[in-house]
Amino acid sequence: MQVVVVGSGYSGTLVANRVAKKVRDAEITVINPRPDFVERVRLHQQIAGTASAATPLTEVLRAGITVRLGTVDKIGDGAVALTDGERIDFDYAFLAVGSTVASMPGTVPVGTWEGAQQARAALAALPAGGRVTVVGGGATGIETAAEIAEARPDVRVRLIGSSVGGGLSEGAQLRIRAGLERLTVDIVDDGVTEVSSGTGQFDGVVHVRSGASFTSDLTLWAIVADVPDLAARSGLQVDVRGRAVVDEFLRSVSDERIFAVGDCAAVPGARFACYTALPQAIHAADNFARLRKGRKPKPHSFPYWNRGISLGRKDAVGQFTHADDSVRRAYLAGRTAVVLKEMGAHSAFSTARAGVSSL
Repeated sequence: MQVVVVGSGYSGTLVANRVAKKVRDAEITVINPRPDFVERVRLHQQIAGTASAATPLTEVLRAGITVRLGTVDKIGDGAVALTDGERIDFDYAFLAVGSTVASMPGTVPVGTWEGAQQARAALAALPAGGRVTVVGGGATGIETAAEIAEARPDVRVRLIGSSVGGGLSEGAQLRIRAGLERLTVDIVDDGVTEVSSGTGQFDGVVHVRSGASFTSDLTLWAIVADVPDLAARSGLQVDVRGRAVVDEFLRSVSDERIFAVGDCAAVPGARFACYTALPQAIHAADNFARLRKGRKPKPHSFPYWNRGISLGRKDAVGQFTHADDSVRRAYLAGRTAVVLKEMGAHSAFSTARAGVSSL
């Protein structure tokens, strides 16, 4: 039984390990463009130099799983075609390529490993008094701005977003702003229209909708809202965002031999998060195991209960939610939220590596 897993982020790593654990006759090949498992929830720490977000795949995948470094060009008809011309046949496949960043010219994308590495090097080279601009008012932007401000108090950090902390309760939004202000992060409530290049590699001028402009020595794009076009390029049915459309069992509606999980899967009500991807990966792997035993797969469902946003190493906000991910009024902040956020990050890593749920 040949099983191919495309992508080795949280969902891909977990799927591979869980299938290896539950389906003994499965010969699993994981295809990934890099030799490391990247903890995307720690990319802001990677940028600021406060932690490493990468672990070799050899340390997180179970023995017997084959790793093929490469980039997939197309998937379908029982085979995966790589950009180097190799073809890998499969009986079942799992599409787990996650999400990506379509950054504005003149900025460095911080939602990818390569972008985070580039941002880390540029930040390390930035002298005291330098100006860092982070674009994006969501969790990625907030965490990146806060982490840099705490790690590099000698530089000025500006966060630009049309809705900083949007989607959280009013109290949580105010607490997010208070935490950023404590770290002396300048908040600009606006949208970026253009980044004019300067004389150096990363410096320039950031222009916003109101007509204002800001000089910046390093501009980081922290809006994660896109997915790789592999599913669409392969002819699988996708939604308006390019995510693979799946049935209630997390199988592609175009090809039942292909499961899609994580950010690249169009699961109704799901948002981009490892908190979403891990339960999907567990369910997809279990459905595959059920099919191998001649049993019927089970529909996927998963209730949300919180969202966590870190504000450096000593502060955080935890927003409680209803099962449908709509926010409650209640939230946590301070050291308690820090502990819960760190527990969540550690649990995500250990769950992916172990192939069992520790959530």
